[in-house]
Amino acid sequence: MGVNGDNGLYGIGELARLSGLTVRTIRFYSDSGLLPPAERTHAGYRLYDIAALTRLKFVRTLRELGVDLPTVQRVLARELTVPELAAEHAEALDVQIRALRLRRAVLRAVAKRGSSPKELEMVHELARMTEEERQRVLDEFWAEVDAGVQGSETAAWMRTVRADLPDDPSPEQVEAWIEFVELVRDKDFRALVRRMAEASAVQRENGTDKVLATPEWQEAMQAALTGAAEALAAGTAPDSPMGAEVVRQLNQALAALAERPNGELFRQWLAEFDTFDDARAERYWQLLATINGWPPRPSQRSAYQWLAAAGRAVYGK
Repeated sequence: MGVNGDNGLYGIGELARLSGLTVRTIRFYSDSGLLPPAERTHAGYRLYDIAALTRLKFVRTLRELGVDLPTVQRVLARELTVPELAAEHAEALDVQIRALRLRRAVLRAVAKRGSSPKELEMVHELARMTEEERQRVLDEFWAEVDAGVQGSETAAWMRTVRADLPDDPSPEQVEAWIEFVELVRDKDFRALVRRMAEASAVQRENGTDKVLATPEWQEAMQAALTGAAEALAAGTAPDSPMGAEVVRQLNQALAALAERPNGELFRQWLAEFDTFDDARAERYWQLLATINGWPPRPSQRSAYQWLAAAGRAVYGK
């Protein structure tokens, strides 16, 4: 039914045409009390006025924004203002968006890994961990690997570095977190880090841990690694004069810092490097960088290996 004469009333069909909603939807809203008719015809047909049309368009807008019917009723009853509704609904949408993005990241990680049904469940559970649960994974790892070991200041600092996966992680961060958990739960990796912790305790006993924690040591080692990287890029062998020069400069810096005979501290470093050279140790920090949103950590393992080979060429195995 269209406009009922000149009285400005609309039948439900005309109201559907003007509002863009279906007759069925308008009838449902009317039956629910959201859109009471202004009048009824003698035959019982519902008629609506211009206020009802305005009200209906407002309801349509709220529904398109995802507002549920009970909340729509509260707004129409003036129990909730539009600004209050907008604030509440925006917060609710933030939660939903974070959840959806996390699901998307999990699904992309699973697709990339080619996960089995069992691994899909594991990936989902790991991604849904709370901040407290994530920290517990790290706490359990360190509790095992350095139990009873009086480590150095560097080891103590390492234990404080957290894995802070954001509320809205990227697929790369989810993948890094999954790989990180697998790594710290790996028995072989835990055994490796345990041996590193024991070596750190020895450094603390003989005082070399303080030398290795100084900015001067870090600067000297980084200079040596830069030289090693340049040599690698140029195709220069470790047992070359350049290799001997890089080792000599590092030795001089270490000997001055430790006040020990030239080469003694380097030989100690070389022995520990040969024991602990493992790609997983570097991978630990690369994964943490991705998880925490830090700048990428390029691999320096090849430079370390070149430097160690140069040291062996000078001092022997």
